[in-house]
Amino acid sequence: MKAAVIFESWFGNTYKVAEAIAHELAAEGGVELLSVDELPPRLDELDLLVVGAPTHIHGLSSAMSRRSALEQGGRNGDAGIGVRGWLRELPKVDGVRAAAFDTRFERSLFVTGSAARGIAKRLEHRGFELAAPPESFFVEESEGPLKEGELERAAAWAGSLVPARAASPA
Repeated sequence: MKAAVIFESWFGNTYKVAEAIAHELAAEGGVELLSVDELPPRLDELDLLVVGAPTHIHGLSSAMSRRSALEQGGRNGDAGIGVRGWLRELPKVDGVRAAAFDTRFERSLFVTGSAARGIAKRLEHRGFELAAPPESFFVEESEGPLKEGELERAAAWAGSLVPARAASPA
């Protein structure tokens, strides 16, 4: 199985989740772990695309929310394209499997919103077939850290995206 895990991360939390997912998927074959600011993978060679981002203001980041994250001490560099922009540039495909995740506070979706839901909707619009419902991984504060056990939960979720594992009883 060939997979790619694409992420946007400002304080390192979403990166850590993406890394745990990529590590788990690597047991099944080749996997690329890429920031949205890197060259995209060759979609025609993928069996699975996993895309993740932090939840900003109820959904995907915007240029304004990315600038705010920079001002709060988020990653070095510029505000970048973000997952929203990356998905906008993604070509249409036919039936490639995909999954979406986010990092956010562990509160009602009505209160926090979810970047993963927006990612999933955009992936489907581009012709991807969702391998699982969107998933959220939780942080203690905006800057982190992740809540205890979230990296293990991310690895388990990644395992559920592998068709052979998903079909076999736990």
